[in-house]
Amino acid sequence: MTHTLPLPDFVHERVEVITGARSGLFLTVALHSSALGSALGGARLWTYPHWSDALGDALRLSAAMTLKNAAAGLDAGGGKSVIRLEPGQSLDADRRRAAFLDLGDAVESLGGRYRTAEDVGSTAEDMLTVSERTAHVVGLPDTAGGSGEPAGPTSLGVYESLRATLERVTGSPEVAERRITISGLGQVGGRLTQRLAAEGAVLTVTDVNPEKKDLARRLGATWVTPGTEHHVPGDVFVPAGIGGVLDDEVIDALQVKAVCGPANNPLAGRSGAARLAGRGILYAPDFVVNAGGVIYLDLEAKKHGTHDEIMQRVGAIGDTVRRVFDHAEADGITPLDAAEQLAAARLDAARTARV
Repeated sequence: MTHTLPLPDFVHERVEVITGARSGLFLTVALHSSALGSALGGARLWTYPHWSDALGDALRLSAAMTLKNAAAGLDAGGGKSVIRLEPGQSLDADRRRAAFLDLGDAVESLGGRYRTAEDVGSTAEDMLTVSERTAHVVGLPDTAGGSGEPAGPTSLGVYESLRATLERVTGSPEVAERRITISGLGQVGGRLTQRLAAEGAVLTVTDVNPEKKDLARRLGATWVTPGTEHHVPGDVFVPAGIGGVLDDEVIDALQVKAVCGPANNPLAGRSGAARLAGRGILYAPDFVVNAGGVIYLDLEAKKHGTHDEIMQRVGAIGDTVRRVFDHAEADGITPLDAAEQLAAARLDAARTARV
């Protein structure tokens, strides 16, 4: 079997690729940049057709974390770790524990230049296992003295980003009676859906897990078959599941004013940003929108402020989205270009200061 996606260009500081000594699983830790400080990015436990798909995902996600942390104003670089499951494979409790002990060893080998946390497929309890092998892990369970999982702060940042986006395309940040389609009802998407429903949004939702229909029913949201949600007319489309969903076919079928969601790398390719702009659809860049979790984890770990002060910083993501939109409009560029320039300016300043 060959990998299904081409590997991205290699521009990383360091990448560890190992077979776990305890678990026998493929693991990779990708450190993209530590220019702004010790890198921060979660550990993903996911199914991939081939080990090179897992490696490619780690390379892409770690580069995105560099942009996310820089644009968020954090003194943190970008990294990511991935534990690969083969198609159809599941882990019992013992092998899962073994996998995260292996991950702890891999993280420790980078000597503090990378800190891990929970991500898709992993939990705060898994991070507690990682902490048995390394101190370079954040987001431990609150019962163990940690900051807990970051889905709540991430959801808050997405909510404030959505309000900023609505303000730009409708003239008002209020979500009441706005038609919003949410694709993915996981930890972040589910929380966002509940908040929007409580505020009177008209919601269309879907998820690959049919059990999520119960949530839709309780909230009065309309459920559609996964893969058809991009055909629903509305104000905002919210990708909150897997990445790469916004390919040319999906973009051309969208009947919305804007796209704003927490999914990492929702654009199938960079050209998608220009394609959305060409159709008059405003795009809020994912790595700005979904930065609430890393802001929370980084500042909590460093004890930079009280809990309320940190959550205020998370809520200010909406203002960052507004600045990105202003920059894009003033310079005649896409919001993606504007957000990347924001991140690049911080990275360039950090590199210059090192010289």
